[in-house]
Amino acid sequence: MANKKIKAKPSKIASKKPEFKQIIRIAEADLDGNKKIEHALISIKGVSWTYAHAIRKALGFDNVKLSDLSQEDIEKLKQALAEPRKFGIPSWLYNRQKDIAIGKDMHLLSNDLILAGKMDIRRLKSIRCYRGVRHFYNYKVRGQRTRSRGANVRGRTGATVGVVRKKLKK
Repeated sequence: MANKKIKAKPSKIASKKPEFKQIIRIAEADLDGNKKIEHALISIKGVSWTYAHAIRKALGFDNVKLSDLSQEDIEKLKQALAEPRKFGIPSWLYNRQKDIAIGKDMHLLSNDLILAGKMDIRRLKSIRCYRGVRHFYNYKVRGQRTRSRGANVRGRTGATVGVVRKKLKK
């Protein structure tokens, strides 16, 4: 038995390729790993094409697939989305400039953006300004036509009247 050669099994760890990340979670959104960085980032609520391009350029990434990024790069991307000022993103790209409550330029994402919009509408209603009153009565806010359009928005879809035919006599 001493003459028997024991073959070493190949290490499973050494032969493993880097794991392909199908779905990557960034800013409360599931991003597709098959998409390129910019295309994947725009599926986050609050990130536009120009903002996604600015983030990618600020971080110095090539426009490769999102799954090709290392874990450190993904963390860097998350940090850049959370704090764009630290990475040199210009403030004119932010979606909330000179916030009324804080007075700073911010860029909000996902649920924070939705909540801020609802709070803005609530503030307009409470001060009873023109836009607030329009929101209160579910009218068009931005000067659109209301005489012949938008009845279904105000909940009057069931008010349409059709023609009723009399039953035919035999």
